Amino acid sequence: MHKLRGVMNYLAHLLFAQPNTNSRIGNLLGDFYHGINPELLSPAVTAALYNHRAVDWFTDQDPDVRAARLLFSPAMRRFAPIALDMLFDFCLIKHWPEFFDSDFNDYKKRLYQSLTGDLPLMPDAMAKTVKAVTEQDWFGHYAELAGIQYSLQRMASRGRFTARYAAIADELPELQLQIEQVFLRFFPKLQLFIQQSAIEQNPALAFERYNKATGKDHSSTA
Repeated sequence: MHKLRGVMNYLAHLLFAQPNTNSRIGNLLGDFYHGINPELLSPAVTAALYNHRAVDWFTDQDPDVRAARLLFSPAMRRFAPIALDMLFDFCLIKHWPEFFDSDFNDYKKRLYQSLTGDLPLMPDAMAKTVKAVTEQDWFGHYAELAGIQYSLQRMASRGRFTARYAAIADELPELQLQIEQVFLRFFPKLQLFIQQSAIEQNPALAFERYNKATGKDHSSTA
């Protein structure tokens, strides 16, 4: 897995979570896993963590997604996974009615309320970030391309990646339509993959189902 993958696509990971605290925490935990003792995780959280990893695995190996990274200029490609993660959340919000019957703003409001209730059970780093997501309405900002650009520029200014790569934000308007088409082809495939994998359906079988879905060998620990 690319070491910069899975940085900002929190909305997508939460969307593939079950409607309960353990699942929401586990599906976000893949982005905050460093320093966590897997033996302390409940089976339900561990299953959700495997679900997160399955989403990332499927995304990384998809040929359309790989090709989309090459749309960025050579100097920017190292950080294309970050930009694509954020752009895919933008596309998900923009095309929400094509995939879901619910209103996005209603969904977002309920999600923020649930995440706020989950905060006491999250690791500190996750809780700090999720608190910012809900209080600063990150997903609301992700509904506009300018919000994605601003977030990338802020990440660069805060040292999340080298400041000179903040210029990747300037490439987004030209690439937006192409990446939207990639997303519209890719997202239904991801939905079907996660549905068929059923990793969280039975936590005791999560590791086995994750291995079967990805077709790769893994250790027996989270």
